[in-house]
Amino acid sequence: MKFDPYYLINPKIAQCLMRIEAVKAKILQAPLTVRVLTSLRETARLASTHYSTKIEGNQLDFSQVEKVILQEKTFKGKVRDEAEIKGYYAALTRVEELAYSGKSLTEELVQQLHALVMGEKGTKKRGRVLYRDGQNAIYEGHTRRIVYLPPEAGDVSLLMAGLIQWICANKVLLPCPLLAAIAHYQYVTIHPYYDGNGRTARLLTTFVLYQGGYDLKGLYSLEEYYAQNLDAYYVALNRGPSHNYYFGRAEADITPWIEYFVEGMAVACENILKRMVVEASLGKEDHEILLRKLDPKQRRALELFRDFETVTAHQIGELFGFKPRTSAQLCKDWVEVGFIEVVNASNRNRCYKIGEAFEPLIAK
Repeated sequence: MKFDPYYLINPKIAQCLMRIEAVKAKILQAPLTVRVLTSLRETARLASTHYSTKIEGNQLDFSQVEKVILQEKTFKGKVRDEAEIKGYYAALTRVEELAYSGKSLTEELVQQLHALVMGEKGTKKRGRVLYRDGQNAIYEGHTRRIVYLPPEAGDVSLLMAGLIQWICANKVLLPCPLLAAIAHYQYVTIHPYYDGNGRTARLLTTFVLYQGGYDLKGLYSLEEYYAQNLDAYYVALNRGPSHNYYFGRAEADITPWIEYFVEGMAVACENILKRMVVEASLGKEDHEILLRKLDPKQRRALELFRDFETVTAHQIGELFGFKPRTSAQLCKDWVEVGFIEVVNASNRNRCYKIGEAFEPLIAK
């Protein structure tokens, strides 16, 4: 896969790249406070999960997604939708962990993300090959005509190895948004699995952006832009004179896709900056390093500790909709990691306060 330097002088692409850089500088200078995290960061993660799965037909709305992830609620007849939500959220969390730890991009990493998307614990099931072992044509929903015919299964391994090698070789040569855009396009073009390709492509994009310093504190959601401009998303991806990979798609001019991608990234970043400026103005102290030590439930529990000096397991259970036994176990786990401390050891009147290390997060 080759890169056309024309992208760097394309007026629309160049303008969008400058918009992204301008927003990036402002976001990185802004403090990450509890208010910003509570109102924006977790919302962005949930939005990414909701919209990425919605693109693939998931029927849960945003409020239901929030309940599935944060409160472990279930909805009748929505088992598959709930599994998709949990899988994508777990994979998105893993992307953040891997990117911040400095993990290099490998085929195994991408396979791990796909496994999480599909609800698998490992990178492969017993007896299952890492990539698809047959053809997986994409059909138009109503007419059932072939929209895209991916490369043959026998070529997938070589193409995936080439894609990962190309990304790693060009990460210091290309602007990161362009690298992410091309990685996204090529992954869905290869279409290495029978299912989960779109979601994994969007996760790969996120990893490339995060690793390249474009995580922007995890506050924006490109998936939301895709979902709200879905027709344009598919049109931009559908390049080449033929639906057959071997008859034009492989060497297609992807300028329209690059333009769509960087425009979407610029819009998403600018929108979040507007909201971030308002939220950050209400609390200036930067607690980014401390906040990153907390998982989503702990971050949400900060709301309780900002309102009450001590809380009970019952209050925590009400916050998440948990049963008493689940709440008690959660509190026990949090005590062990130092997030909370026991104030009254009596089983009848036991209550908790925020751990000493995390007290700055609830300071008024």
